[in-house]
Amino acid sequence: MRRYYLDNIRWITVLLVALYHVFFIFNSVIPDIGMPFAERQYQDAVLYILHPWFMVLLFIVAGMSSRYYLEKHTVREFVRSRTRKLLVPSTIGLLVLGWIQGYVSIAISGAFETLSHIVPAPIMYFIMVLSGISVLWFIQMLWLFSMLLALGKRFEKGKLYDLTGKANVAVMILLVIPVWLSGLVLNMPVITVYRFGIYTFSYFLGYFVFAHDEVIDRISKWKYVFIPAAVILGIVYVVLHFGDNYAAMPVVGSISAVGFAWAAILAVFGSAKAWGDRTDFFTEFMRKRSWGIYIFHYLVMSATAYLLRIHTDLGALPCYLITGVAAFLGGLLLYEILSRVPILRWCTLGIKREKSNVQG
Repeated sequence: MRRYYLDNIRWITVLLVALYHVFFIFNSVIPDIGMPFAERQYQDAVLYILHPWFMVLLFIVAGMSSRYYLEKHTVREFVRSRTRKLLVPSTIGLLVLGWIQGYVSIAISGAFETLSHIVPAPIMYFIMVLSGISVLWFIQMLWLFSMLLALGKRFEKGKLYDLTGKANVAVMILLVIPVWLSGLVLNMPVITVYRFGIYTFSYFLGYFVFAHDEVIDRISKWKYVFIPAAVILGIVYVVLHFGDNYAAMPVVGSISAVGFAWAAILAVFGSAKAWGDRTDFFTEFMRKRSWGIYIFHYLVMSATAYLLRIHTDLGALPCYLITGVAAFLGGLLLYEILSRVPILRWCTLGIKREKSNVQG
C-alpha cells in the first residue's frame, strides 16, 4: 500500500526548500551570507516561517520511508540502496559537480579573487568541492542515520515499535519536549546545518512512531487544532525573533522555535492525511522528480542570483521571481538531462536502474 500523502508531503516540502533558498540567497539576517537589497528586509520573514520545521519534517519522512522499505527488503538491500542513493551523490557526485557550486558560493562570499591568487589550483579545487556541499549535507546525514539503523536492526525485537503505535494525541503533543531537548545537543558550532541531536531524534521518531498508520490517523482527527496552533505559534516566533540569526543558537534551539516547529509538523501530517492522500498526473510527476529538484535546484538558483546581483540593476521583486523560476525549472532541467546519462546519473543522483514501486 503506497501512502500517497507521504509522497505529497515530500515533494511539497522540497519545493518549500527551494523557495526558502531563494529568500536565503538574498537574506539580510545571517552575517556574511547572502546578497541583501537592504539592511532590514521584511520578506526575510519567509525564512523564519520555514526554517524551524521543514528539515525536521524531511527527516521524519525519511525515517518513515526507511520503515516501509525494510518491511519488504533485507537490511543488506537497504544498506546498498541507501549507500548508492545517498553516499554516492554526496561524495563522488560532490567531486564531479560540487566544485561548480563551490565556485559560485565562494564568488558570492567575495573571497574567490583573494584565494585564487594565493592558493595553488589543485588545492583550490578541493576548497571549491568542500564549499559546494550545499544541500548535500542532508543526504550525508541521512546516510549516516540509515547506517545506524541498519546496525541496530538486528537488535530490534519489535516491542518498542508495538508500544509506540499506542501513542495518542496527548503523547504526540508532549513529544515536543524531547524534540526540544535533542535540539540543544550535538550542534556543529560553525556549520550550523549539521544539527545531529534533533535530526537523529527526528529520523528515529519517523521510524518508530510516525510510521504507524493509526498514529497518523489520530493526528489527522486533530488537524483543526494543530493548524491554527501552528499559525499562532509561528506568528509569536517571528515577532519574538525577527532580525535575529534564526539558524544559530540560541534562537534555533529556543522553546518558541521548537514549539512552532512541532505544531507545524503535526499540522502538516494531519492535513496531508486528511486531504492529500491521493495521486494524479501532476503529483506523480512531482514525486518522481522531487529528488532531482532537491539535488540540483541550489546550483542553478545561486548562480542565477549571483549573476543578477553582479551584472544587473534589477530590484528585489524581479530578482526573487527570476531566481525562483530558475530554482524550479533549472533544477528540473538538470535532473532531466543528467538522469539520462548513465555515469552522471549514478554519480550525482545515485540512480542505477529503474526504481521500484516500494515507498522509500
